[in-house]
Amino acid sequence: MLAAPGEHFASATLTTREVAPTELVRISRYATGEPYFGRSGGNRFDDPRKRRRYGTSYFGFDLHCAFAETVLHDEVADLALGGFPLVTTELDRYVLSFDGAPLTVAVLHGLPLKNLGGDGALSTTMPYDVPQRWSLAVYRHPRRVDGFLYMSRHLNTSEALVLFDRAGPKLSLGNAVPFRRHPDALRILRDFNVLLR
Repeated sequence: MLAAPGEHFASATLTTREVAPTELVRISRYATGEPYFGRSGGNRFDDPRKRRRYGTSYFGFDLHCAFAETVLHDEVADLALGGFPLVTTELDRYVLSFDGAPLTVAVLHGLPLKNLGGDGALSTTMPYDVPQRWSLAVYRHPRRVDGFLYMSRHLNTSEALVLFDRAGPKLSLGNAVPFRRHPDALRILRDFNVLLR
């Protein structure tokens, strides 16, 4: 069971990495206003406080991860049918790429996460109350990182990234390509055995 971050988290050493915005991939229903920093409190690493003080935005480093974390987030493969039955309108989304200044992010997986007192459940445990407390602890850390890396729950061989809204000025939307027109769309649908209906 994942424990909440320890009382001395603020004095812990965060392992950090620099990430170029050009490495990021996001899938959205919108071609403008991105990256969007949500404040709903309903996602894994959202601000847990009643008065939402910071927003979060979620990214992958490749289209497979972004697709699994968004389009397939609430889907379960139907083994009798041999894949993921999806209504075609679920593909009415955009693949977003970004430009901007380098981002400094904490690493919250592997050895760095273990050394902070956490474990892999950070990416999988539900409900989200404890992961949200981890997010808040990282947000408040004196290093003032732009966000943190974690292992994708829906594609657990891939890193994913959550950014805090303070990273917003470092990012600008590069391209917004309709998913169906993206050069890798057919490969993604094939790799995930998506069955359009």
